Amino acid sequence: MARALGVDPADLLDLSQTMNPLAPPVGPMLERHLDTLGHYPDPRAASAELAAALGVEPERLLLTNGGSEAIHLVAAELGGGVRSEPDFGLHPRSPDGPRWRSDPHSPSGHLAGTHERADVWDEAFYALATGRWTAGREDCRAVVGSLTKTFACPGLRLGYAVADPDLLARLRTRQPHWSVSSLALATLPDLLAAADLRGWADGIRSLRGELVDLLTAHGLQVDAADAPWVLVHRAGLREALAPHGVLVRDCASFGMPGVARVAVPGAEGLDRLERALDAPHP
Repeated sequence: MARALGVDPADLLDLSQTMNPLAPPVGPMLERHLDTLGHYPDPRAASAELAAALGVEPERLLLTNGGSEAIHLVAAELGGGVRSEPDFGLHPRSPDGPRWRSDPHSPSGHLAGTHERADVWDEAFYALATGRWTAGREDCRAVVGSLTKTFACPGLRLGYAVADPDLLARLRTRQPHWSVSSLALATLPDLLAAADLRGWADGIRSLRGELVDLLTAHGLQVDAADAPWVLVHRAGLREALAPHGVLVRDCASFGMPGVARVAVPGAEGLDRLERALDAPHP
């Protein structure tokens, strides 16, 4: 996209992918562990740390190469499909088998009610929506998650699956050797130590309110729920903002033409978005 617009990628405000706008920089943490690049990965210590944070037994947790690998492994083993459309595109789409549900729901952003049931839950954004690592569901087959969303480090590729030990053993046989890098494994404890889930969730809630106020002040219809993004009903919004270096997600892939998903930005991002909205549009 930067090449198409003729700008430096660093000059783009990418609100098409949803990351924690309040996460601390991950670079300094990585620098402390560069020596691990000379060693093969050993996930045991990092797995134990994450299991403790999630409140699950270590034998029920599998670290993965991002949330996408967790989804792939569970889908390959269990199959199934989404409980209802629209839902996240990487979830399987078979009419048979276990039912999948994202929480908060993608794309609506609503957290699941206590009465809602699914066989596989995707909690990629649960921590940012609630300030808690997990809903702690006991009546499902598996839970998948993405730490790269929580810590805004998609290049580090950290995700996980939680399941009973028998299912987890089968998932492990499907996973390539050394799936998660030594650098990611060594950095994970530092990420967990720096986590401020409650503060982040409260901060994102406040920023989401500011985002809604900004968008509605510009005459846009906005749907906001519990997630770190909002939906904007305005055909062509992506095309209008892109020339000003602001990227938003077109929801046509969800079967929602004329709707854009806008990630909640930090304070500087809100200012940048305001300038783009104020600029002349075709």
